[in-house]
This record gives sequence, structure tokens and C-alpha cells, in this order.
Amino acid sequence: MEWNDYELFKAGRQKLWVSVVLRPQSMPQVPETMRVPRSSALWIIPLCYLILGLCPCVAFQKKATCKLQDGRADCSHLGLSAIPSDLPTNITSLDMSHNTLARILPETLNRFSSLLQLDISYNSITKLDGLCQSLPLLQTLNLEHNEVHLLKEDDMTHCTGLIWLSISSNRLKLQGEPFSTLQGLKSLDVSNNKLLSAKLGSKPQLRSLVKLNLGRNDFTTLTKEDFSFLNLSCHLEVLILSSLPLKTLGSGCFKPISGLRTLVLDGSVMDSLLISKLCSELSGTAIDALSLQKTKMVSLKNTTFTGLQRTNLTSLDLSNNGMVTIEEGSFQWLPQLQSLILSDNSIKHLTRGTFQGLKMIKTLQLTGALVKGHKSSPAIIDDFVFQPLNTLESLILQRNSFEIREHTFTGLTGLTELDISWRTYTSPKIITDKTFASLAGSPLRKLNLMGNALAQISPQSFLALRNLTTLLLNNNFLKQILIGSEFEGLSSLQELHMTNNIQSVNLTSSSFVHVPSLRVLTLGKCLTAESLNRDPSPFRPLSNLTVLDLSNNNIANIRENMLEGLGNLRVLKLQHNNLARLWKMANLGGPVLFLKHVPQLVTLQMDYNGLDEIPMNALSGLKSLKELSLSNNLINYFKYPVFDDLTSLRVLRLEKNLITSVRPEVFKIPMSNLSVLVMAKNPFDCTCESILWFVTWLNNTNMTSVPGLNNQYMCNTPLIYFKHPILDFDALSCKDMTPFQTLYILSSTAVLILMSVAFLARFQGWRIVFYWNILINRTLGFSDAKVEEGRCFEYDAYIIHAQEDASWVERSLVPLENEQCQFCFEDRDSIAGMSVLDSIVDNMKNSRKILFVVTESLLRNPWCRRFQVHQALHQVIEASRDSVVLVFLQDVHDYKLSRSLFLRRGMLRPSCIVDWPVQKERVPAFHQKLLIALSMTNRLPD
Repeated sequence: MEWNDYELFKAGRQKLWVSVVLRPQSMPQVPETMRVPRSSALWIIPLCYLILGLCPCVAFQKKATCKLQDGRADCSHLGLSAIPSDLPTNITSLDMSHNTLARILPETLNRFSSLLQLDISYNSITKLDGLCQSLPLLQTLNLEHNEVHLLKEDDMTHCTGLIWLSISSNRLKLQGEPFSTLQGLKSLDVSNNKLLSAKLGSKPQLRSLVKLNLGRNDFTTLTKEDFSFLNLSCHLEVLILSSLPLKTLGSGCFKPISGLRTLVLDGSVMDSLLISKLCSELSGTAIDALSLQKTKMVSLKNTTFTGLQRTNLTSLDLSNNGMVTIEEGSFQWLPQLQSLILSDNSIKHLTRGTFQGLKMIKTLQLTGALVKGHKSSPAIIDDFVFQPLNTLESLILQRNSFEIREHTFTGLTGLTELDISWRTYTSPKIITDKTFASLAGSPLRKLNLMGNALAQISPQSFLALRNLTTLLLNNNFLKQILIGSEFEGLSSLQELHMTNNIQSVNLTSSSFVHVPSLRVLTLGKCLTAESLNRDPSPFRPLSNLTVLDLSNNNIANIRENMLEGLGNLRVLKLQHNNLARLWKMANLGGPVLFLKHVPQLVTLQMDYNGLDEIPMNALSGLKSLKELSLSNNLINYFKYPVFDDLTSLRVLRLEKNLITSVRPEVFKIPMSNLSVLVMAKNPFDCTCESILWFVTWLNNTNMTSVPGLNNQYMCNTPLIYFKHPILDFDALSCKDMTPFQTLYILSSTAVLILMSVAFLARFQGWRIVFYWNILINRTLGFSDAKVEEGRCFEYDAYIIHAQEDASWVERSLVPLENEQCQFCFEDRDSIAGMSVLDSIVDNMKNSRKILFVVTESLLRNPWCRRFQVHQALHQVIEASRDSVVLVFLQDVHDYKLSRSLFLRRGMLRPSCIVDWPVQKERVPAFHQKLLIALSMTNRLPD
């Protein structure tokens, strides 16, 4: 038994316990023969108590006070012996039923002058004592199940405004004309009072009466005088004479009420002669509906209804009579009959003349009327038996035992509904193309074949039913592969139901190609596991489908395109399957997002699927979804945007999962318009971080219904709130966290800024410096040398490089020369007629800077190391100028630099050390930095 079923079962047990412990006065009187001895009754209640397994604390909560709502006061089941004195005086309805009232004095009702309805049933009232004297507006009075014995005319004198009166199940004895003043009464019930006559008065009265119930009394005869008091009751339409021991019907007994339209004689045992007499007496009346249930009419003769020939009877109920035979022509006297009910009989044979004469019949109900006995053969329906019924629209043949023959339904040219569900069977059956061939001329729209033990549907079985819109095949034993030809000819079919077929139907890509108009398809507990693993999908031709039920199929593998083409789908039921793996991030190929093809979905049910995670985009695009049910899964965590598209959600069901926290990042959007939220029986973590927002939302919402909020939404952690309702969580305790939250936000912001700056400096620092230098130099100029040095130089820099680096110098430095920047190259600018050494010395003196192109080749060059470097250092020391610029083309260790050039990086300004970049995009920045280094003054700061 599933949990939901168990809850219903437990609720039912509690109701039964309530019925056991009710007071004797609140129960209907039991016949003496059926009463249990008092000694036995002593152990009945404990026995029921043990069987039901109930605890005393769960019996039922007795209502303590009257319930007031919309001008109505409900004081029933309170054990009151008098009307409470604290009730409002302006109430219009008062329910005092199921109490211990023995008498109601008029003065106790004086203050309720506006009362319209009064229910004092199931009490011990013996006298009315001018009950209506203080209630001038009273319209409805219920006195059922009391002990009123003598009803006098004075008791009803002031009840002139009554419209509905019930005095059933009393010990009524009439004195005088108690109903003569009730000229506005429309419904009167005096059933079960052991009355010995149907005569309720001797003079005409009750002129407005519409319904009269005289059932379950003791009179055996109806005479013409019995209803003479209704001579002026031209509005009487319904007369109930059920469960009467009628023996005699006097001539003209119904003449005073000839306008009667409905007569109910259910449970009144009558033989064929008495029924024939009844029909004769009804001749010439306005009778429209006649009910003769449970009259033990075992056989129906062709003369029984002769007397109804002169009536316009349109409805006849002969159910529950144990009827075995119906003579041919029995209904020929009822040409106006439109509804005939023969349910729950034991008819053995229907012949071609059984329904002869029913020229206007529209509904024929034969539920359980053709039952096969334990040893007898199935009932026989002859060919062409329904041929006279060319106006029949609905034929109900539920719970019968018969075989469908080639011409069983021939002649039903007006039939729109055929129900042959739950046929008694001995072996599985097969539908062939001849089964319903006799319906080829019928405009049949609905066919019910539920519970027919169908094992197989042959190709073209429904070819004759081209107008069919609804086909019910539930609860059968279908075991086959549907290739599509089974439904050939059903181009108008809109609903196909195949649930509960023992999971033995296999689908193919062409299963539904012949039913393109299908709107509702139910395949619950019907399909084999591999049915939906098809490409293309079996549902691809169903572009008009709005409802699809695939529940209870243990589905584990489906393709992402399963719902492709179903753009009009509104309802999808997938509960009780095994879809957990399909939505796992670890699934091979990633999560299967099969819902992306149904953007118009309104209802999605995925309960009992073992889901423990929902992919981020699983519900994306479902902006029309109004009901989402994910109950009874294993979900404990939701990714933040998973519900963000569910802006139209009205019903959300998440009960019985493993949800611990309800955070606004996840639930704020879906809960903004909810009407119903069901999230009970989850292990909530009652902490500020997990539950504060949810508790605040619950306390503030007025539009959302949350069933079981007080006893099913319980905390699991921490220990202080364990097994407490989440509403007990103290939201004020979270206010102390405000300073810490502010500090957390500030510190987090600072760390993020610091990290961003570090990454920016590491990867884009050169670019920032480049643009900064451009900005500064464009504002202040490149050089400060001319201002501070006091004399001019012929060259900006003397270049020292190894021979191997000549090509780089020519490619990268020579293009920088212009009117403001001039380099000195020894090979190009040596002084004519002067020795090489003297030329070098003079050129160095005429250059503001000495630029070394540092590479491993330079450090190994003996000429540079022995003369040029020494001369450069000599000039630097002699002039006291910081005139050296190092350009590194390679990463040279500081030790080698010191050993070869007698220089270290730390001896120079940082701006005088320039590295050649590896990235081409940084070359402009290199040029910019080099020009700045060459333009700076050589004079050391004081």
C-alpha cells in the first residue's frame, strides 16, 4: 500500500471510530430483530477498537461550540439539551441536529425572528408546542428522527411560510387537518411513520405541493379518497410510494392527482397483476417517469404495460428485479419511451421482438442485466435484436456476459455511445475486423471496451467506426506490438485510453500514424520498458495531442526527441517511473532535456521517479506551466535558476523529498503567484541561512494554501528545533547577524577588488603603464634633460651591441630615429681621419646616453668587454652622470652581467632597464618606454 492510500485508509478508520462512539440518540432506530443483545454490545466496541488499531488520542475531536459562518449557526453533535443563549439574533439558519433536545419552547426562539431554516432532526422531541409562532419567516423545517406522536392543527397554524417540511421517521398520528394552513408548502416528507393510510386530510389543501413522500409506511391499499385532499394541488409532480406493502389499488386512486409526472414505487413488492392494475390506473394521467426498482418482477409479460398506452411515459426503471424473461412485445405499449433501465437483472435471452415498439428510445441501460451463472451458459443476444431501435443514442451493456456476433448491433443507425465494458470472460479475446462491422452505419462517437480481457487488436479492427472520437481500452490484457494498422480508419479519434494493460504493449514509430487528431492519450501501466526508446518518436505524428499519460511504466530510457512535435501538449504525466539517471549530470552524454519540445505545458507530474537532482535547464522555457509535482523523490538541492522560467506556476508539490533549505534565490520566482504549495514531510534545516526566508514568506502570504502547515512541516535540524513545526522558528534571532553580514559583504568586496587588481596588473599591467606614459608625456613632454643639463648633445644614445645583434638593431632601433631622436652607431657615425679608439671616445662624449643591447653574444664579445665598456664606465664616473640604458633581448643572469659589464640592475634606475617583449602587441609599449629612458636627464638627484 502506498503512503497516500494509507493516509486515506487511516482517515476512513477514524470516521468509523466516530460512528462507533456516537450516542444512541444520534443513530437511526434499528428493528427489534436486528438489535444486538446488550451483553454482546459490551465487547463489540473493544473488538472494533482492536481491529482498527486506533489509539484513544486519535479518536476524534469533539466540537466544543457552535460554528458560525455567513449567518448560519451549526450546533449539531454537541449533546445540547437546549438552544444556546449566546447565539447571534440575526442568524438565518440554525442546525440543532444530533443533540438531546426533548422540547423547544416558543420563547427560546423569540430572538431569532430572521430565521429561515431550522434543523432539529435526530433529537427526542415529542411536541412542537407552536414552534413556528416565534419564527414568522421560517421556510425550511427538518424534524426527521424524533418522537413526535400527535400532530395537531394548532402545531402548524403559524407555519404558513414553510416551503420544505420533513417529519419522516417519527411515530406520527394526525389529528384534524394539520397541513391545511401550509398553502405554500412545496415538499412534504412523512415517510417511515407507520401510517395506515395515504390520506393526510379530508379537505383540499397543500395547493402548492410539488413533491410528496409517503414511502416506508404501513398502508396496503390506495383508494380514490386517499388523495382527494390534493384535488387543488395542480403543481404536484413527484409522488414517492417506496417500500410499501401494497396489495390493492382502488379504481381512480390517481385521478385526484392526474397531473402527476413522476411516480416512485421502489422496494414495493408487487406481482404482475398488481403492476398491470397500476398501469391501468395511470392511464390518462400526465405520468412521465415511473420507477419500479426492487419490486421482484421476475418476468415481464407482453400485457403488463398495456395500461400505459394512453400515457406519455418517457422514462421507465425496472432495475434490480431479478428479471429472467421478457416476452416479445412487452414494450410495444410505450411508443414515447426515451429511457429504459433494465440494470441488475438476470435476463437469459434477448430476441428480435424484445424491444419492439420503442420508436423513440434514446437510452437503453442493461448494466448487469445479462449475467452468466456459475453453471449456466452466457446470455444470448440474437442477431438484429437492436434493429428496431433506430433512434437509440446510448447503449450501456456493462458487466454482462454475452458474445458479440456479426449482426449484434445492426440497425443502430443513431447510436453515438456504446458501453460494453467489464464483460464477464472465460478466456482472453481478440478484436477482429468483423467484431464491430455491424456498426458501419452508426455515427458512433464513444466506445467503451474496458475490462474485456482483450489480448490482441487485429489490423483494421475499427475500420467501420470512422466517426469514433473516444476509445476506452483500459484494464485489458493487450500484449502486442502496435504497428499502426490496428487504429486504421480512426482519423477522427480524439481520445485513446489504454491504461492498466500489464505493461505488455510495445510501440513503434508508426503506432499512431492513423490517429492524427488524437488529443488525449493515456498509456499508464501499459508499455514495455523499451517502447519509448524509438527514433523517430512514436508520438511524432500527434501534433494535436494535449494530454499524455505515461505513468507507472518503469521507464528508464527515453530519447531527447521523445516529445518532439508535441507543441500543443498541455498535460504530461510521468509519475511512478525510473527517470533518475536521465537527469543526472553524470549521465552519458549529459542530462536528457526532453521537456524542451513542449513549451505550452500546463501540468507536469513526475512523482515517484527516484530523482535526486534536477538539471539547470530541465524546466527552461515552460513559462505556461501552472502545476508542477515532484513529490516522493530524493531531491535535496536545487540549482539557483532551475525554476526561474516558471512565472505562471500556481500549484507546486514537493512533499516527501530530502529538502533542507528553501532559499529565495531558488523559490522566489515560482512562489510569487502560487495558489497551492505542498512541501510537507521534508527534513528542514531550521537555521537562518536555510529557512528564514521561507518562514517569513509563510507568515506573510495570504493567497497561497499550504495544507498541513502546522503538523507536517517539521524541523529536522538543529537539535533545539528537532520535530518542531517550522513556524516555531524564531526569525528575530537572525537579526543579530546584521553586523556580521555587513562585515562579510565589505570583506568579500575588498578581497574581490584586490584579486581583480592583481590579475589586471599581472596580465594587463604593461598596457596600463603604456597608456599612462602616453598621457603624461603628451601633457608634460618626453624630456627634462634640456632643462636640467645646461648643454646639448649631438646624439641621444651611443649604441653598443654584438655583431650577432646587428640585424635586430637595424630592424628595431634605426626606425625610431627622427628629428627629436638620433642614435650613434660606430660603423655608421665614426669620425673620418680619426683612429677607431679616438672616434669611440668622442662619440660617447657627444651622446647623452650609452645604450647596451644585452645578449649572451654581447657578454662574450671581447672588444665590447675590454674597451667600449671600460670607456663607457669611465665617462660615467668622470662626468658623474647616470647615462647608461640597458636593453635586454635575452634573460641574462645578474651575475653574468656584473662579471662582463661590471653593472648590476640595481645600480640603475628602473626606467633605464628595458626588456624586449615576446608578444608582438607589446612592441609599441617597448618603444614608448625606451624613448622615455633616452629622454631622461643624466644628472643624479641631490
